[in-house]
Amino acid sequence: MAVVSWKEILLLTGLVVGCYWNSLSCGFVFDDVSAILDNKDLRPSTPVRNLFLNDFWGTPMAEERSHKSYRPLTVLTFRLNYLFSELSAASYHLLNVVLHAVVCVLFLRVCRSFLDKTSSLVAALLFAVHPIHTEAVTGVVGRAELLSSIFLLAAFLAYTKSTGADQSIVWAPIALTVVLVAAATLCKEQGITVVGICCVHEVFVAQGFTLPMLLDTLRQVLQGKDGFPYAVLQTLLKLIVLVISTLLLVIIRVQVIQSQLPVFTRFDNPAAVSPTPSRQLTFNYLLPVNAWLLLNPSELCCDWTMGTIPLVESLLDLRNLATLVFYTFLGLLAYHSLRYRHSSAKTVIMALSLIVLPFVPASNLFFPVGFVVAERVLYVPSMGFCVLVAHGFKIVSHKGHLKKISWLMIGVLLTTHAVKTFNRNWDWESEYTLFTSALKVNKNNAKLWNNVGHALENQSNYAKALQYFLQATRVQPDDIGAHMNVGRTYKNLNKSKEAEDAYLVAKSLMPQVIPGKKYATRVAPNHLNVYINLANLIRANDSRLEEADQLYRQAISMRPDFKQAYISRGELLLKMNKLTEARDAYLRALELDRTNADLWYNLAIVNIEMKDPSEALKNFNHALELNPRHKLALFNSALLMQESGEPKFWPEANRRFLTYVEEEPDDANGYFNLGMLAMDANENAAAERWMRKAIGLQAGFRSALFNLALLYSQSKREMDALPVLDELLRHYPEHIKGLILKGDILMNHKKDTRGAKVCFERILRMDPTNVQGKHNLCVVYFEERDLPRAERCLEETLALAPNEEYVRRHLSIVRSKMAAMSAAGQPLTSTEGATMSAKEEKPQREGRGTDAVGDENNVRKSSAESLQDVGVDQSESVDSSTSDKRTKGKSTKEIKDIEEKRAAALKRLEEIERILSAD
Repeated sequence: MAVVSWKEILLLTGLVVGCYWNSLSCGFVFDDVSAILDNKDLRPSTPVRNLFLNDFWGTPMAEERSHKSYRPLTVLTFRLNYLFSELSAASYHLLNVVLHAVVCVLFLRVCRSFLDKTSSLVAALLFAVHPIHTEAVTGVVGRAELLSSIFLLAAFLAYTKSTGADQSIVWAPIALTVVLVAAATLCKEQGITVVGICCVHEVFVAQGFTLPMLLDTLRQVLQGKDGFPYAVLQTLLKLIVLVISTLLLVIIRVQVIQSQLPVFTRFDNPAAVSPTPSRQLTFNYLLPVNAWLLLNPSELCCDWTMGTIPLVESLLDLRNLATLVFYTFLGLLAYHSLRYRHSSAKTVIMALSLIVLPFVPASNLFFPVGFVVAERVLYVPSMGFCVLVAHGFKIVSHKGHLKKISWLMIGVLLTTHAVKTFNRNWDWESEYTLFTSALKVNKNNAKLWNNVGHALENQSNYAKALQYFLQATRVQPDDIGAHMNVGRTYKNLNKSKEAEDAYLVAKSLMPQVIPGKKYATRVAPNHLNVYINLANLIRANDSRLEEADQLYRQAISMRPDFKQAYISRGELLLKMNKLTEARDAYLRALELDRTNADLWYNLAIVNIEMKDPSEALKNFNHALELNPRHKLALFNSALLMQESGEPKFWPEANRRFLTYVEEEPDDANGYFNLGMLAMDANENAAAERWMRKAIGLQAGFRSALFNLALLYSQSKREMDALPVLDELLRHYPEHIKGLILKGDILMNHKKDTRGAKVCFERILRMDPTNVQGKHNLCVVYFEERDLPRAERCLEETLALAPNEEYVRRHLSIVRSKMAAMSAAGQPLTSTEGATMSAKEEKPQREGRGTDAVGDENNVRKSSAESLQDVGVDQSESVDSSTSDKRTKGKSTKEIKDIEEKRAAALKRLEEIERILSAD
């Protein structure tokens, strides 16, 4: 077997890079969204063992909604990409390009086993540039094809070394072959077909048998004239080992999918649910369609489902001629290759084995698959096609007068294919470019109209997206997903009535329940989300909460393992204050998926509403064990620890808030709560720094401004507090606590009774029953030496708060002073030498957003997962409508501070009484 030179490796690699370098600028599109962006198995926080328990998309294999595509080694490479570059699309595309170059080199090495040096290089060059490969190379999920192909070719190369120089069996290469077959299968299911390719090579190439020779040998054995030749026995032994190994792999694979095929709808593969003979005619017609894509890859499309290829419903359909021509040509090639022993026959039989065997699992001929045509599954079959083209080139070029023409044709073919591949890569730049390019090829596929709509929807261009979704319903009127998309878009446009009508149309298209028949087997799991989306819409109306609950329960009755229905129902029950039922709904969802951090988070919110903070903290911790950077769980668990008033929790609360601000560096609430924690710990410098950071991020942050002013006041920095209070009152002129604190500072520290009077009078205009504001205004009158007015003011204050002893004592002091001055013949409007203080109990600090207008982000929220309109086809927009209120509470330190302030105020009053009594 001729080796591959470094020059050839560099040539192939350079050609691949030249064709695919622009793919590095492409993003994650189409299936990449589910396999990469939405797949939790890529995250380092997910245990590696989950890769071997879940399907390609991160769904547990045990779940019925699982696609049953078991490709853990491929997902492992995605995880490695994520480890090095997280979600940088360029690194994923770069690795795909590198893998394609590796496949090209291995393919060249394989071709050398049955083609000459020049022809094998032509085959490899054509394979490197063929446009049909753009979906497998430029689409990130196509890595399954690339990895499977590498192991498939490596397994074949290993098997070719299983015959020794003396024609004996060498078992080490066979063992290696079995291992590589297993690896290929763990990358993608079709990898197992390499066993068939090895068998064909062993019988017809390595041993040189033809079909007539095999039939003749078998006839002689059956007639008892002769036994099996030794060479045949050796071949049988090797093949038996391969076949048994393959059967074991098949058994394991069947066990992994738990003997269940995935659930596909008629929209994915219309022919699969069509009656005879339409099903058989259509599936057979798809074979020449795939062959034509290899011959003429001029019109490529990322999605061939739904109405792309109309059903062949009659024997009189002219498309049956294409099927007949295809089988005739295939039969002639097979006849030629199986009948003769020369090298040309061996080349053709190997080309056919590479075309046919890897394509069988995707052919729909033996079991239905979830697509009609998929360009990526032609990646390995195209190897056989390239071998046939190269072999034809070899035959033609050996004819003298056609040699130059043949080289010219190959040059033109390679050039045009390379240019087509390069230009096709641009289509994969974004979802919008991909699906609009597909619509140029095929306008009868509702899924394409839907996906262009999704791309526009992701750009918040809802009006234009709606046009595409409506067109999808016209192209495929019974497409449930299209009507759901219309409903969701109307909702985004705030047209609730139209949204509800669209959801009701989608609901009416759902299959009816047939008694005794399992519902879930007849409907795509995503389509059940119409009940969730409709319920999420109508529950915005408080008078229709029971109706929404009925929809959730209907979805659950149809599919008891429908996790999303339990999540959404739990949200609704929380809104209806049915806390026990909400808890039960989340617990049932957790039985279905204990690895969902959002579920543990939502359960913690229910625990808080049920006044069970210890259980809430446990569930927050569960969520953080599964996802240590779960932002809502970090924030709210830290808040819960902070509100507990127990200093032992403060270090951990501080750590979680710090982690939260790493995740959300622009959220002022995180810094604000760090400041509150620092205030609790009497770390005034840190508290000031965090409050300043919060105010810098959110101008007019009410709670941060007030608490910063309060911090300055408590730190004997009253003059620093005044500009902060001015800023607070500029944004919130009716902030009573701020006015009280400002008035207190102006009167007691700046001796500005006029400014203090303005503050207290403003309070009373807003709230005439505010006792503290009223009392402090009375003190202002006293300071202004207007004793009669101070007396009337204190009488009014006492009427408002008859149990406040300090008001009663102050009134007594004023009256005593008035009596003494009257007896001395002094005017009652002059009070030199007498003093009376405003009540110096400072306002309590504002809680963590409990009454702060504009601080709505600082509340506990339920997980966003439960508030989504769950989508179909591709991406569905978030539909969030409710959030749970935070619980209010004062820490032990706050209560202690209040008591100390009260004691200080009483002591101050005693001093005032003593001074006045002396007067």
